[in-house]
Amino acid sequence: MDKGGWSIICDFDGTIARIDVTDAILDRFADPAWEDVEKEWLNGTITARRCMESQVRLIKAAPADIDAFLKTVPITRGFAEFIRFCAESNLSILVVSDGIDHAVKRVLAGNGYGNIPVIANRLRFQEESGYRLDFPYSSEGCKSGVCKCDVSKAVGGKILLIGDGRSDICLASVASFVLAKRGKPLHLHCEENAIPHAVYNDFFDVLNYLASACKQSEGCNADGLGVAL
Repeated sequence: MDKGGWSIICDFDGTIARIDVTDAILDRFADPAWEDVEKEWLNGTITARRCMESQVRLIKAAPADIDAFLKTVPITRGFAEFIRFCAESNLSILVVSDGIDHAVKRVLAGNGYGNIPVIANRLRFQEESGYRLDFPYSSEGCKSGVCKCDVSKAVGGKILLIGDGRSDICLASVASFVLAKRGKPLHLHCEENAIPHAVYNDFFDVLNYLASACKQSEGCNADGLGVAL
C-alpha cells in the first residue's frame, strides 16, 4: 500500500455487526458457566485472551447450528454505502476483531462482503475435543487475543480506527484518528484521554464524516484527512 496514505481498520462485534456476535454465540450454545468466566475478565482477574479461550471450550453445538445462527446476525445500517464509498475513494479496509474468525467471515460473506480481509482469533473444531481457539495474531505483553496495535504497525501509513469496545482502546492511542460509537467504551476512553475522535451511531454517520473530510482535504489520501474529520 501507499505508506503515505490512509487505511481503515474496522472492528466487527458491535461495529459492523449490530450485536456482539461472540457473546450471542455463547449465550445460545455454551454452558452457562461462560458468564462466570466473563465476570472474571470484567473484574480483571484474567486476560481477554484467557477469557475467550475458556469460553469457546464451553460451546456445545454442531457447526451447522452455529452457521444457521450466523445467517441471522444483523449488520449496522449504512455499511453497504460505506463500503461502496471506500471502493470509489480507493480507501483500503481491514476488519480486525478480537472475536472469532469463522463468525466474522461467515457474517460478512453472507451479506456479500466476503472479499474484505479479516484478522481475528482462529476457531478450530474437532469431533472428539470440540471447539478451540488459536491466537496467530497475539503479542507478548498484550492481553487481547489479537494485538490490534501490532496489526496497525504491519499495515503502516495513517490509520483510521472505527470501533466501539475495549479491544479498540489500545489502538486508539496510536491511530491517526478514531471514529468511536457513541456511548460505548471506546468513545468514553477517547473523551477521558483527549484522543482526537468523532462519534457515530451507524455507518451512514461514518460515511458522512469520510465524505466531508475527503472533500475538505481534496482527496481521501491527503495529509489533512484526520484534521478535516
